[in-house]
Amino acid sequence: MTPSASPLAAAPHLTIGRVARAAGIAIDTIRYYEREGLLPEPERRLSGYRDYTPDAVTRLRFIRRAKELGFTLPEIRELLALSVDRERGVRGVKARAQARLAEVERRIRELKRVQRGLKNLIDACPGHGAPERCPILTALSREESP
Repeated sequence: MTPSASPLAAAPHLTIGRVARAAGIAIDTIRYYEREGLLPEPERRLSGYRDYTPDAVTRLRFIRRAKELGFTLPEIRELLALSVDRERGVRGVKARAQARLAEVERRIRELKRVQRGLKNLIDACPGHGAPERCPILTALSREESP
C-alpha cells in the first residue's frame, strides 16, 4: 500500500466497528441510520455480521458533517437524494443550505434576544434580599414574557 492510499481502500468489506471508527460515529448510530433509510442496509456475511463497503464510510461522513451544520435527518435524506440528481442536484443542495442558513440566523437573533433579557434581569438583581423582591423571580412569575 502506498503512503497516500487509504487503509479503507485495502479492505473492500468492512465490519460495523471499522466503519464506525472511520466515520467517527457510534455503532448504534449506524444501525439507526439503516433503520431510517439514510444508509442502505449492507450485505450480511454467513455469520450474520454486516459487511460494509468503503462507500458506507463516505456516506456516514456526509451525514455526520450535515448534522454538524444543523441539517435534520429528513433534510439530510433530501441532500443525499439531491447528491445523485444530475439535473437539479446542485441547485437543490444550494437552496437547502440557504434555508438552513436562514434558520440559523433566525435562531441567533432569538438567542441574542434571550441574552439581552437575561443580562437586563441579572443587572437589575442585587443578589441578596427577600425572594419576592428579586427581579429575576418576579419576571419569571409574570404572565407575559420578561
